[in-house]
Amino acid sequence: MNFKKITLYKEPALPEIDIKRLTDFLEENFPFKIEIKDNIFKELNIENINKLSKSRVTDIKNSFSVYKTSDIEFEFEKKLCQDSSLMNSTTKVEDAQEISQVFMYDGFELQKIFRYLNENDETLHIILTNRLTCTFDEKDERYHARAVICANPAIISTTGIIEAPAKPKEYYFEVMALKAQGLDKKSAKEKYKEQFLDYNDERLTKVVEGYILQVIFYNITGESFCEDIECRLNNAHWQKDLLFSQLEISKLCQKHNEILSNLN
Repeated sequence: MNFKKITLYKEPALPEIDIKRLTDFLEENFPFKIEIKDNIFKELNIENINKLSKSRVTDIKNSFSVYKTSDIEFEFEKKLCQDSSLMNSTTKVEDAQEISQVFMYDGFELQKIFRYLNENDETLHIILTNRLTCTFDEKDERYHARAVICANPAIISTTGIIEAPAKPKEYYFEVMALKAQGLDKKSAKEKYKEQFLDYNDERLTKVVEGYILQVIFYNITGESFCEDIECRLNNAHWQKDLLFSQLEISKLCQKHNEILSNLN
């Protein structure tokens, strides 16, 4: 661990994420200087926007290949960099007829674009974004949505937080039944709303805290996550587990709490 400062880049499209609360959380728990910066995507030049648009994933069953962007898609990407709220106009995972309709980005390719931030090893850069990040898993040979891409710079995808951990199976069955009847899924969302995070969810700030902890501990210890479900470093695969570790338990396990104590 060499860094002395954490720079957190805001996602302006999500007013539900309380940046002051995140700043206070970091300052209370870590002996690092905390710096808050605006949307990093606004700073990208044309060359990097081009790389960004080519990092999109439309085929989840094959490893990364450069996406051939049309002029219209490139122009939309430029607008997205300036106004990330435009992502709200794109197709959500649950509403897609085909997964290729969803705006997804290879997380490691996205990370490469921001490596220019690493001018020294004293600053840990954490980027919040509503872009959906995903990585290819060699084990089952398919892409999976990810909430966090660790290392430095790190990327926390708010859309990934919502889409990567699975919702209750009963919810999916109910949505399928409603769709088969030509009905809206709103009633199912209302029924199960306490069991998973949704877009513009007021609980996001607290959950983002947990993912920031995962990034910091990864860069301190080199360990990705914690197997203990009662630890905020747990890599939850289900929304119920995410809400349990981040909201109900909301603390580190003994091992990781000791590491944190030794930092201060």
